[in-house]
Order: sequence, then structure tokens, then C-alpha cells
Amino acid sequence: MTPARPIAFYAPLKSPNHPLPSGDRTMARLLMKALGGAGFSPFLASELRTLDKAGDRECQDDLRRRSLAEADRLIARYRAMPGAMRPRLWFTYHVYYKAPDWIGPRVAEALGIPYAVAEGSRAAKRARGSWTLGHEGAEAALDRADVVFVMTAHDREALERAKPQRQGLVDLPPFLDLQDWPAPPSRPLPEAAPRLLTVAMMREGDKLASYRILAVALERLRHLPWTLDVVGDGEARDEVAQLFSDMAQRVRFHGRIDSKADLAAFYGAADLFVWPAVNEAYGMVLLEAQALGCTVAAGAYGGVASVVRNGETGTLTPPGDPVALAGALSDLLGDRGRLRDLGANALRFVRQERGLDHASLRLRNALQPLTDEAGE
Repeated sequence: MTPARPIAFYAPLKSPNHPLPSGDRTMARLLMKALGGAGFSPFLASELRTLDKAGDRECQDDLRRRSLAEADRLIARYRAMPGAMRPRLWFTYHVYYKAPDWIGPRVAEALGIPYAVAEGSRAAKRARGSWTLGHEGAEAALDRADVVFVMTAHDREALERAKPQRQGLVDLPPFLDLQDWPAPPSRPLPEAAPRLLTVAMMREGDKLASYRILAVALERLRHLPWTLDVVGDGEARDEVAQLFSDMAQRVRFHGRIDSKADLAAFYGAADLFVWPAVNEAYGMVLLEAQALGCTVAAGAYGGVASVVRNGETGTLTPPGDPVALAGALSDLLGDRGRLRDLGANALRFVRQERGLDHASLRLRNALQPLTDEAGE
């Protein structure tokens, strides 16, 4: 039996071993699992994080220096390995101006191996300003890539416009390992007060902005029966709780829950998952909810439309618009039959199209020819 081909895996934004849960950490882990399912042997090459949230040039300079030193260390290490143990390809997940990859292209060039990126984002408007160096690093990495796996339609336009002629663009929509999310039993008839659910960390920035929009939207629906379960925690918990203080009898906070079985119970019991999704790349929780047959109402930011089919598995509203979100929720809560139909569609969509096997097949078809060439 031919041994699986080693692939060096790297996630400059957030390592799959990062202690805090997030959609980015989840997808990094899923990609490593999917690569294994595709017949490769992925290993984590580095945990150096290149994230600069503030746009600090000195920080970016330091991260670049550290990255290049890390690359040189890895090159020396891999060259000292027997040929069969060296990586046949470098695979980087999530490259953009705030978290560029300065390691992968340098290692791939030195070893003469292919370089692949999943979820690469180009942002021409960042060519000047606080993240100029990070932008240059991200663009150089994307230019170097032999193949870029496009995870949302939102990213594709810019990637196609700047694509080098030799580069392949392969659709790889966000996915789940469905074995982690057992199919729910038949849903009971909705209770008198529909159960709403949101699952999100509580931190400053986009998450807190989403909670603010959600609170404003639900304030407009006080005349309707509903309850809200909130799963999540973080440094902004007190501020989030204050946002919903006038609705305290309807809102239950459950804190951070890491167990997939426990999360599945929340998804399976909810009638509607709601999240404004401010600046979400796509939102793994939106896929997870649908995998358990839960209809989704979300803001149409970024790649959210690549995981929620508007009018088919849920409802998308204009980004950052609490009035539109309230209107969508009112319509759904007033039509319980439609709510159930959308949830059934959501379950079929994720179960039939967004499983690990589909992702592994796409990865194998795109990467096997590249690793064949690297081994010649």
C-alpha cells in the first residue's frame, strides 16, 4: 500500500490548536480532516500567528521577520528528512491582509513543491494604509499559489480578476463533518412561544455589533411570543447581558458550550437560529444549525449567502439592518408552516451537499495531480 503523501498545513490567522473556539479554528480542523480523507497525510507545520488587528506597521514588520526565520528553520528541517517524509505540498488556510502567509511561499519555493491556499481574500483597497505590508504579503502568497480553493462566491470575483494564468481556482464551499452532528429526530410541533437561538462568542468588535443589532431587532418584536437562548461567552458578556436586560424574562444565557452533543441539543430544539453576522466570512454556526434542521435568519454579510440559501433554507436580510431583520423574524414567526419547511430544506441541503466526503473529493481531485508532479 502506497503511504499517504505528507502535506504541510498552516493557518496564519488561527491555529487549529488555538484554545478559543471560533469558526476559523473549526474550519482549520475540518480541512486537516478532509485532507486526510482525500488520501494525504497533513501535519501542522507551524503555529506562528501573523494576525495584526490594529494596522501596526512595526507589528507587521516583526511578524514578517519572524515568519521568514520560521520558514528558513523549516526549510533546513525538511531538507534533512528522507525524501519520502518531506512535504509534497504546502497548504495554507485563510490568507488575507490582516493575516498574510510569509512562510508557505518561501518553503514551497525552496523545496520545489506546490503551494495551495484555501479561503484566500484579495482586498485592493488595502494596498495603501495601515495594513500595506500585510496586504503585500497576502497578495504575494495568493500570486504564488498553484491552486486557490474558493470557499464563497463573495471572494471569487476578486480572485478571478487577479488570478495568474497558471493558477487554478477550485470551489470548496464550507462544510461539516456530519458524523459530529447526528441527524435530529422528527421535530415536534412548535411550542406556543417559538424558541430562537444564537451561538456566538461575546467579544468587542463585530460580535458585539451583531449582538447590538439582534437586541434592537428583538425589541421591535416584544408584542410577539418568543424566547431566545444564547450560547457563548467572552470579555463582553456583561455588555451583551445589558443589551437584553429589558427582555430578561425571555432571554436565557447558557455560557460557553464546547460539547458538540450539547450544542446539537440546542440546535435541534430551536425553531429559528438568528444572527446578524456582522462581517462574518460565512459563519460555521449557520451551517451547524441547518445540519440539525434549524431555519436560519441572518444578515447577508460576506459569504453568508454561500452557507444559507435565501428563501430556501432561511432568510437573509440587508447587512446591519435591524429593522429588516425584525421584519424577517416577524414574517417567519407568523408562518409556522413555512418555518418548518425551511428547516427541512436546510437539513437536506447540508446533509446532501456539505459533508466531509464532498470536500475530500474536491481536495483530492485538485491536489493529487500537483503532488504527483512534485514527486517526479
